Amino acid sequence: MRIFLVRHGEADAEAPEGLGDEARALTAKARASTAAHFASLAERIGSVSLVLASPLVRTVQTAQMLSTILKHEGTLRAHRCLLPDMPVGAVAPVIDEHAGENIVLVGHQPSMGALAAHLLGMQSFPKQVNPGTVIAIERPDSTEPGATPAPAKLLFFAAPGQQVLDVIQP
Repeated sequence: MRIFLVRHGEADAEAPEGLGDEARALTAKARASTAAHFASLAERIGSVSLVLASPLVRTVQTAQMLSTILKHEGTLRAHRCLLPDMPVGAVAPVIDEHAGENIVLVGHQPSMGALAAHLLGMQSFPKQVNPGTVIAIERPDSTEPGATPAPAKLLFFAAPGQQVLDVIQP
């Protein structure tokens, strides 16, 4: 199973009048730069069976952009487990439900860094997870129901405007 953790692109600093933080959209500049960043990673990501995003506007927009670039024709859903205030463990049932598949989870910081650290068995994630960052993780599938999965490993860390890293030092 490959899990791609994606932090949404750069969002407008202010919410539209009369609306809250959940309505903040990606900036025009972020749409262009994030799309270019995702396009550069498309071959490394390959095909995915599910794209899941936090229901906030900026994450849904980021997920739609990534889906288009990957030519993903499967499921793209919003899910509460990726909201900014949800605990890391809230996404575990979704990951387990899609064992053996390649999935994308689009969310927020610090959740994406915390989830990466959790999956990789680290105390904390050693890199800053900037807007548009993609963290690719491979988690072996459990062979027995209810068994603890083998430790996951980092496939790559790709922050926009930086060299893609295949290894990160804790």
